[in-house]
Amino acid sequence: MLTISKKGQEITASPIRKLIPLSDAAKKRGIQVYHLNIGQPDIETTSYALDAVKKYSEKVIKYSNSAGELSYRKKICKYYESLGINVTPEEIIVTTGGSEAIQMVFQTIMDPDDEVITPEPFYANYRSFAKITGVKIKSIPSDIKDGFALPPMSEFEKAITPKTKALLICNPNNPTGYLYSKEEMIQLGEIVKKHDIYLITDEVYREFCYDGAKHVSAMTLKGVENNVILIDSESKRYSACGIRVGRVVSKNKEVMSTVMKFAQARLSPPSYGQVAAEGALDTPASYFEGTVKEYTSRRNICVEGINKIPGAFCPTPKGAFYIVAHLPIDDSETFCKWLLTDFNYEGKTVMLAPACGFYSTPGRGVQEVRISYCLNCDALKEAMFLLEKALESYPGRVNE
Repeated sequence: MLTISKKGQEITASPIRKLIPLSDAAKKRGIQVYHLNIGQPDIETTSYALDAVKKYSEKVIKYSNSAGELSYRKKICKYYESLGINVTPEEIIVTTGGSEAIQMVFQTIMDPDDEVITPEPFYANYRSFAKITGVKIKSIPSDIKDGFALPPMSEFEKAITPKTKALLICNPNNPTGYLYSKEEMIQLGEIVKKHDIYLITDEVYREFCYDGAKHVSAMTLKGVENNVILIDSESKRYSACGIRVGRVVSKNKEVMSTVMKFAQARLSPPSYGQVAAEGALDTPASYFEGTVKEYTSRRNICVEGINKIPGAFCPTPKGAFYIVAHLPIDDSETFCKWLLTDFNYEGKTVMLAPACGFYSTPGRGVQEVRISYCLNCDALKEAMFLLEKALESYPGRVNE
């Protein structure tokens, strides 16, 4: 009998992408859809990445080293050095995007039914990676009323069991945009040291910090060098999501030698992607200065637009390019579908991601949506106007 695996049946569809068939259908009906559901920057990919690919002159596109091209890893070391992080090429393994990096790390440090603790809401695919590898995610709730600040350490302490192998954070956070303070990072370092567990830190949005706030990498924490495993990527940083190049970075030799086994099993990371990624690292700081200024304006348009809607609320995040907003609605998934199937204003609508898909606790996020402010300012102003109009006519609107 032809069957589908239990794992395949239980894995959940992405809240970011699962409504795409509905948006495609809306477009076929002639509706213009403003995509606020996905973190696909419209900022031009750095020319240094594109030029590197254009200059590629090899006659054969070969497998790279399973750890990634040495020249690329050496350049990554220089990039980290500029951030006060000292690593060697041997402490870096290049992967097919940050997604593969996380899966490899889960398989390296955890057995099936082992646990990883993470604040929620969290990046939805963490749950998929956990399901793929047989790992269990235990979530610690953060609250929109507190701007999704890191939950108290006492909550982490209560969640830790003999099965706990790691804490997992995304800093700045996807989906909330929350940026962890130095004090919070130190607290996390203390708890992983106390319990001798790993701290997996996803820092792919490192460059996107606003209002003068500074990013504090877990790689700079003292006394936990062997506990920290960094997940990183060029994708968001240089607006090059399609190159699919990420990496695992750690000073833990046993971790890295084991990750290498998984890296060898999948042969090598993308060769062309590494060419682009290596070229991208030559991008001057001015690229980020302009980008951060632009994203700050975009963030402000969304936060101000939402907070002026009666019954809606959105904290002002200091990082990444996402916000989670509370809306006066009965159910976020129903609302997001309705926007694409039933609503339009003058032939236009918006596509959002239902935030319930970023929680593992049943019932949480049902009145919240994640919004990516990757569109230009004019488009975002129009999108906020459309959202306000949609809430005026949504049949499931609730009075708060």
